[in-house]
Amino acid sequence: MTVTVLLFASYAEAVGRSSIDIEVDAGATVRDVIDHVRQMGRSTRLPPSPMVAVNEQYASRDRKLHPGDEVALIPPVAGG
Repeated sequence: MTVTVLLFASYAEAVGRSSIDIEVDAGATVRDVIDHVRQMGRSTRLPPSPMVAVNEQYASRDRKLHPGDEVALIPPVAGG
């Protein structure tokens, strides 16, 4: 099944794009998507537990995904 992964800031820079469509097995979880992205190029910038949203709602690593889901990997925010 195909899911869309949205990447922001340093995550997008590490992968070289702001969104990617990836193929995952039926029954895949958010954790599976994180592992897949981590294996791409210079994606070592991903922390061990990045914040994640699925279809615009924060999600846990064990959330099961469905075809067409949109998974956003959210970098930490700093400001002043």
